[in-house]
Order: sequence, then structure tokens, then C-alpha cells
Amino acid sequence: MTEQQYPSQLLEQAVQQFASLPGIGRKTALRLVLHLLRQNTDDVVRFADTISTMKREVKHCHVCHNISDTDTCPICSDPRRDASTVCVVENIQDVMAIENTQQFHGLYHVLGGIISPMDGIGPSDLEIESLVARVALGNIQEVILALSPTMEGDTTSFYLFRKLASFNIKVSIIARGIAVGNELEYTDEVTLGRSILNRTPFDGK
Repeated sequence: MTEQQYPSQLLEQAVQQFASLPGIGRKTALRLVLHLLRQNTDDVVRFADTISTMKREVKHCHVCHNISDTDTCPICSDPRRDASTVCVVENIQDVMAIENTQQFHGLYHVLGGIISPMDGIGPSDLEIESLVARVALGNIQEVILALSPTMEGDTTSFYLFRKLASFNIKVSIIARGIAVGNELEYTDEVTLGRSILNRTPFDGK
């Protein structure tokens, strides 16, 4: 099957850029590009400026590493949140998934991934030492390990449990209402909310 020919190189370059996004094939990319071509120039410029501004100005919270418009994210700076409880997650999508359940009122810590030797990701590539430093301050009473129940997620949970073992805190893991092998961000909100509420102590086994 021959590759589709485009009447314009500029059009083809734009399609290639959209097709580089996850989950976007060339047909969908072409449809999006043609949609933009039909829009008012000011609207397209506004669209491009919004993406460019986001890339330049979005920050990572210096406390939990969630994305934010400011140095400290709204969750960490909210005095109504329970600062004695920290929920450890893999990525920002997991923060949003748990927040949507409205069942958790503590703070978060975003690792930025999970330990995966096959992908070349080790403990030093993640925000683990900053988690240990937060716990060492003495204000945290419980750390909830809310990582996906996969082999890599369990490996990361066990590593974190060992790193936190010397501190006088409770380390718990979300209840396995989530099927083993599922990604956290794709779990429905009811199941995820119940898993947070029914978390169990993590024994390192």
C-alpha cells in the first residue's frame, strides 16, 4: 500500500506533527489539520499560542512534583488537605484519577514513573529521594502506595517500603479492587475510590 500523497508539503509536515502524538494515526492527523485549515486564522494562532505557552510556563510543584501554574500546586497549598497523609502515584494522570473519586483528602507525591529495568528506569530516575526527604521532616504519619498492580508497580512499592522502613510511619497499599495488570488511570472512579478507602497495610511481602 503506497503512502498517501499530499498536495502541499506544508500540509504533509503538519500531518506528520499531529501523527507523532500518541493515539493519533495519519488519517486522524489529516482530519485535524484540514479542520484547522478551515478555521479563522486568529483561532488557529490562539490554539498554537496556547500550546506554546503551556510548554514554556507549566511548572512542576517543588513539593509533590505534580504539574502546576505556580511553584507550589493548589493541592499542596490547600490548608484543608490532610498533610499527614501522602499518596504516592506514578504520574499526574493518577493524581487526576484519584481526585475525581473525591475520596482522598491528603497530599500526593508523583514519582514520575515506576521501576522498570526492561525500560532502563531505575530508582535514581524517579522522585524517590525527595519522598524520603519529605517523610524525614516528621510531619507525615501515613504513606499510601497507589501504584498500578503490575509487576513493575509491585516492585516499586516493595522498594519504597524498604526505603521507608526506618521511619515511624504507616505504609499502606490501596486495596486490590483493581484487577492485577490494569493501569490505574483506566480504572473506573467507583473501584478506585473504594480501593483508596479500603487500603491495607503494606507488609513488604
